[in-house]
Amino acid sequence: MKVLFDTNIILDVLLQREPFFVPASKLMSQVEQKKIQGFLGATTVTTLFYLMAKTLGKTAAEQNMNLLLKLFEVATIDKSVIDYALSAKFTDFEDAVLYSAAKTAGCDALVTRNIKDFKNSSVPVYAPEELLAILSGMLS
Repeated sequence: MKVLFDTNIILDVLLQREPFFVPASKLMSQVEQKKIQGFLGATTVTTLFYLMAKTLGKTAAEQNMNLLLKLFEVATIDKSVIDYALSAKFTDFEDAVLYSAAKTAGCDALVTRNIKDFKNSSVPVYAPEELLAILSGMLS
């Protein structure tokens, strides 16, 4: 299963944000164990690097980003993805871009804590706990 991770899910793990840390880290473990194929939007990569460099310093940000890129594929964001996002009828453009990147990358699901922001998505969208329950059923 190919799953695009919204930026907030990765931040929940990196910043150990409670009460979101445990389900987000369990999903990341599924990627690490190769039970699912994880994707990040290219915009997520740049946002994460910026935030990590600002709080941890550039060297730590580079180290963390190298670790993330060993786990995750990066969903391309190019002109066609942006064009599709502009026509996607989403309220939030950033969410439209992530949705379009997930669709273009052939993702089977998108995981986020902001499900309502993806109501126009044709890609199934799950909260971390929902996706964990689905994966538990698929993997057992």
